[in-house]
Amino acid sequence: MNTSTTRPLWQRLLIRRLKFLGIIAVVAVVGLGGSYLFAPQWLLQAKTWHEVMNAQLEKRSVQAGDTRWVYYEGGQGPTIVLLHGFAARKEVWLKVAPMLTAHFHVVIPDLPGWGESSRNPGASYNIDNQADRLNDFIQTLHLQHSLIVGHSMGGAIAGVYAAEHPQDVAQLAVVDAFGLKFKENAFAKEALSGKDPFVYDDRAGFMRANAWAFEHVPDIPGRFIDVFVEDNIKNRAFIDHTFNELRENSQVLSLQTRLDKLSMPVLGMWCHDDKIIDISALESLRDGLTHAPSISTSILNGCNHMPQMEKPDAFARVLTSFMLAH
Repeated sequence: MNTSTTRPLWQRLLIRRLKFLGIIAVVAVVGLGGSYLFAPQWLLQAKTWHEVMNAQLEKRSVQAGDTRWVYYEGGQGPTIVLLHGFAARKEVWLKVAPMLTAHFHVVIPDLPGWGESSRNPGASYNIDNQADRLNDFIQTLHLQHSLIVGHSMGGAIAGVYAAEHPQDVAQLAVVDAFGLKFKENAFAKEALSGKDPFVYDDRAGFMRANAWAFEHVPDIPGRFIDVFVEDNIKNRAFIDHTFNELRENSQVLSLQTRLDKLSMPVLGMWCHDDKIIDISALESLRDGLTHAPSISTSILNGCNHMPQMEKPDAFARVLTSFMLAH
């Protein structure tokens, strides 16, 4: 006797639905597994878009000066512009972005030459030239009188821009910033010797590079790391060229020599245990700000060189408090 024909209709329909969902689940698992093995960049892109939507951001582009800038934008309120560091891209801000777009208008570009923004062969992408390009971007999008936030190399670019265009900057925040005097550490010795710690050819090299920047290196699946390795190799010539530009003394002290030109409220935020830009740079920042009407400093624990990724809640609180106080 065929028991399937004796079951009530609702049971037969339920079994069919469960079988259908089971097939869909198997197809999805196989599809995801295949994507992970053969096209991990697709999964990374999907993850990024999820974070972008969660932060209520939209991706946009604009031609400003010699660069086609690609950037995220979202939120309403006073404007904050977030600048990433060396060998990074706009996505490093996605963890902290949702906490900022809830209260502010946030603009997060890929700096010229990095990420999805355009790169001109043979052009210089040192701090001074990037600050000039940043002025083109800010003028084109009418972002004057914003809080400019720069991390690492982006901190030097933000600071130099603010020093040269103080009338267009409401507040400045530099985070674990390059361009300042600091106590020579192991990273500085390696960098000044000409060895770039941010280039790598395999997963082990990727992990070593991240160990310089993170207190706790993120747990990233191997095939995703392969995507980052491939991108690093693809952009090696540009990374090496820019790294060597930044080793010049005028670039190493690009922000330090302009601190007395900063005439807006300034925030310095540092991870206490930064292995790349030693926290002694914060004292150099304070001592050099002779004309800033307000100087705020904040030291975060439990992070290394990437507070916006390792301590996004604390980062957002400090930045929000500074913004609201000025």
